Amino acid sequence: MIARRFVSAYTRQAQKWREGKVYFPRVEDAVDLVGQRAMPGSMRGNETILLVEDEAQVRAVASNILRKHDYQVLEAATPAEAIRLCEAHQGGIQLLLTDVVMPGMSGPDLAKRLAGARPEMRVLCMSGYTDDSVVRHGVLASQIAFIQKPFTADTLTTRVREVLDARPSPM
Repeated sequence: MIARRFVSAYTRQAQKWREGKVYFPRVEDAVDLVGQRAMPGSMRGNETILLVEDEAQVRAVASNILRKHDYQVLEAATPAEAIRLCEAHQGGIQLLLTDVVMPGMSGPDLAKRLAGARPEMRVLCMSGYTDDSVVRHGVLASQIAFIQKPFTADTLTTRVREVLDARPSPM
């Protein structure tokens, strides 16, 4: 059985009311949505993440998501800036979250470059490009963890937590 509801909305651009009908299936039993999701606190952390992304908007969004989940974030717009940050940072850096395709150096190449100074640092590569581009940069053939852009806050924090909690694997 279908429950009928009438919806109307005012649009500013047209400055008139728009009307439509929306049909929702009737639910006989209550649905427990809380039990279907991981508790928000479980994706939190206190680790330090070196975020390397050449697109400012993507970097800002990812940084805000991670900070809201209690991670310490070091931001770099270029691989060269990431290398400088990594060398200058006195504390530990538990995760390198880097774009795959960047000017000057790829994310996997950056990870190899930083591995000498930070062998304990985990790596999570991200890309919005097709699989072909990711394959060409060696991500899918390696042991490097990967996340596809665009991603949701839940997807990012879940993947970050998975990589941080996973057993170390050689690069």
